[in-house]
Amino acid sequence: MRKTLIKKTRIMLCVIGTIFFILLIWTVWGNKALMVSTISISSSHIPAAFSGFRIAQVSDLHNSEFGKNNTELLKLLSESRPDIIAITGDLIDANHTDVGIALGFAQESVRIAPTYYATGNHEAASPQYDTLKAGLEEAGVIVLEDEAVSLERNGETITLLGLGDPDFTVKGGMFGETSAMVSTKLKNLDDGEGGYTILLSHRPELFETYVNCGIDLVFAGHAHGGQFRLPFISGLVAPNQGLFPQYDAGLYTDGSTSMVVSRGIGNSIIPFRFNNRPEIVLVELNAR
Repeated sequence: MRKTLIKKTRIMLCVIGTIFFILLIWTVWGNKALMVSTISISSSHIPAAFSGFRIAQVSDLHNSEFGKNNTELLKLLSESRPDIIAITGDLIDANHTDVGIALGFAQESVRIAPTYYATGNHEAASPQYDTLKAGLEEAGVIVLEDEAVSLERNGETITLLGLGDPDFTVKGGMFGETSAMVSTKLKNLDDGEGGYTILLSHRPELFETYVNCGIDLVFAGHAHGGQFRLPFISGLVAPNQGLFPQYDAGLYTDGSTSMVVSRGIGNSIIPFRFNNRPEIVLVELNAR
């Protein structure tokens, strides 16, 4: 009886140990297995000339490297054949800033496609942001800090907007200050012509504000996919959203506004992910 119990206990421990080992290997692999997630956006507001236009989104790099000098990341970007690359904040990490890694990536990304950049909260927290910004502009990256530019294709245009992260101006925003400030900025950027608008903004938790301002398509990051993605539940926790965030990853739609939230590429305070592979998001526009 005792020998049978010992045998069963050993078998159980072996099974538990094997499962733990498999989960460990899978988690380690999942933190390095960079992937491309493709999303198609169809709208009658998209000009016919921009049908098939491809936007590659890179978010929350946090000074991570995939291959020496980010060769794996850049290879995937190149193979995606984007018309533009959109960087939606936290290119650096305020806790261990390495401007060299960020600029090394940017210097190569502009060789793949025109690259546009909007800041994140880690840029706002880093004393090296001015150095980063100068280096990005020198490399040819178009830095959008509460600015709008027109993208032209075969005689038709869409408007690309970029918001500076709210942390540059307001910390916390407990009483709705952040939403009000972002709403004011977006309304000031509105050219009044009613064309298709794409917004680069680090913050997905402001989706309602983007909807109210009539933005057609938003690219956001910040949530890191909820960091730990649980089966049937999705993300566990995200900055500025707390537990079980509403906007953690993928595509969200409200009326005529769509928002793409990238799971991001790097990590910050929590050094690893679970069931949450780092990603480049590739969005293709389709006119209806």
